[in-house]
Amino acid sequence: QLQLVESGGGLVQPGGSLRLSCAVSGFTLDYYAIGWFRQAPGKEREGVSCISSRGGSTNYADSVKGRFTISRDNAKNTVYLQMNSLKPEDTAAYYCAADLSSVCPIEYDYWGQGTQVIVSS
Repeated sequence: QLQLVESGGGLVQPGGSLRLSCAVSGFTLDYYAIGWFRQAPGKEREGVSCISSRGGSTNYADSVKGRFTISRDNAKNTVYLQMNSLKPEDTAAYYCAADLSSVCPIEYDYWGQGTQVIVSS
């Protein structure tokens, strides 16, 4: 059964860092593009970042460029989102998603349950 599990969320002070992980099982990560999304209370879900199946291409929302870095370790079936210089407006539930595509897609077929990130002093 295909499954994505996010971890690494928590409470962090503004300016701090967190690394989120998206562990996948039930499929080989090599053939899937992976995206990170977030949804804050009362707001629509937004795309944060995406990485192509082989990791050669990445993209980021303007709001996180220069602060977040997406990476993947296909041997470990895990994708990461390193988040630095966190701001209160980064507070949200973060989700990873997978799609059987070599490039970042518009829509994703599989979703994790999410991990909460709270940036507050």
